[in-house]
Amino acid sequence: QVQLVESGGGLVQPGGALRLSCVASGFPFRFWKMTWVRQAPGKGLEWVSSITNGGGSITYADSVKGRFTISRDNAKNTLYLQINSLKPEDTAVYYCVKGRFGSTEKGQGTQVTVSS
Repeated sequence: QVQLVESGGGLVQPGGALRLSCVASGFPFRFWKMTWVRQAPGKGLEWVSSITNGGGSITYADSVKGRFTISRDNAKNTLYLQINSLKPEDTAVYYCVKGRFGSTEKGQGTQVTVSS
């Protein structure tokens, strides 16, 4: 059974930073592309970033490029998202997804709130 458990969210002031983590289990993590998505209040899911199984190919949405960094540790079955220079419009629930954007296999999410 696939399990994805996100953590690391919180309340942060504009310009602040957070590091999100996602611990995966129930599938061979090291063989899978992984994705971060987010959902802002009242909006649909938005793709944020993806990383291939070995980390050799990484892509970002234009809205987060230069501020967010995705990474993974296959030995720890863990996906990360370092988020810097946070803006109020980054407020959302952040989910990790097994596979590509559109996959229904995702965790319960971690809330990121950017407010002064």
